[in-house]
Amino acid sequence: MFEGIIPALVTPFKENSDVDFEGIAGNLDYLEKHVNAFVPAGTTGEAATLSYEEHIEVVKYVCEVSKKPVIAGAGSNSTREALYLAKEVEKAGADAAMFVTPYYNKPNPDGLVEHYSKISEEISIPIIVYNVPSRTGINTTPETVRRLSEIDGVAGIKEASGNLKQVAEIIKITPEEFVLLSGDDFLTLPVLLMGGKGVISVAANVAPHIMQEMYQAFRNGNVERARELHYRLMPLYDALFIDTNPVPVKRAMELMGMAAGKPRLPLVELNEEKTEKLKAVLKKLELI
Repeated sequence: MFEGIIPALVTPFKENSDVDFEGIAGNLDYLEKHVNAFVPAGTTGEAATLSYEEHIEVVKYVCEVSKKPVIAGAGSNSTREALYLAKEVEKAGADAAMFVTPYYNKPNPDGLVEHYSKISEEISIPIIVYNVPSRTGINTTPETVRRLSEIDGVAGIKEASGNLKQVAEIIKITPEEFVLLSGDDFLTLPVLLMGGKGVISVAANVAPHIMQEMYQAFRNGNVERARELHYRLMPLYDALFIDTNPVPVKRAMELMGMAAGKPRLPLVELNEEKTEKLKAVLKKLELI
């Protein structure tokens, strides 16, 4: 459940902006033969603009349809709200839950420890911490992660600081069973080389087979092949962040004939100039 290629799923929308559940099913059918688990209702799934009812229904539907483990997004900057979502995604059938560090209110390390401790007391499924300073305004330091790793039920971290030194320090000072997953597609291979177990990925929505080949090459000791695939994927990694995530990945999926739909406001569709750049990358990878 906590290793390999794990796509952070988009939430496809219909023309009227309702959730497209049939689209979710179609996307899962394309993805699951190539990936190890799924993360619905995270950042890439536009959790910020899903109502709580929609959030829970998306997680429940993915749990019902998926044949792979489900790590449900359940974060909030309010511990009370995070607890509500935690209990609901557990009831919905999630195998684990991922909680972004509280954003905007910027808790100190003691507050972060209390936040995750309180959640762990209330649910029985494993917890993944999600550190993404570019979105939350705070960085969960290696020492804080060490403290979090001592909480019963906290199984690992999605590390998206972009700082490889921090990644190395976390792996060095946390227990062997504590899992570190890359939160940056570009750093997937470097993180694996340092002892990470995989990636929660945006790019795996569109190129799951190539990413899985890279992962398996690494696992089989063929680092040269893994490196070759890493460099092949680099233009895709760049193109999928040519605008705010998940705007580019939703456009890429539409170009590939998958379900995505427009992002919800205040996010807007990818403009023509950026779409042409994205198309060129997808064509080179033979994805369209």
